Amino acid sequence: MGVARTRSRALVAPFADRFLRDQFGQLETARRIEVVDFITRRVDGMTSLTRAGVLIIGGAYRVLMLVAGWRPARLLAATPIPLLGEYPRLVRSLAVAYIWERWPDTMPDGARA
Repeated sequence: MGVARTRSRALVAPFADRFLRDQFGQLETARRIEVVDFITRRVDGMTSLTRAGVLIIGGAYRVLMLVAGWRPARLLAATPIPLLGEYPRLVRSLAVAYIWERWPDTMPDGARA
């Protein structure tokens, strides 16, 4: 499957890719790219108001990653702050749903069983 180009890709994909490398460190690169593509397609399919909110929060994470790197973004992702803490959970839930639907034998760290 080729890399999909979606409207949300520039804001959502960098965070999703880095987040998945942390959460599922053994997930193969090709699979991780496929999961990131799925996540960006799902964001693009959201209703306009919800998508706008997700993209605003995704933009904030993107700017934080560009300015300060992954570590502060990872720390922010682990907080229970409303909305900012929900974004990583959205990314993770979409990833988990895709990974175990598409590759049900995947181990919790992303490795093939």
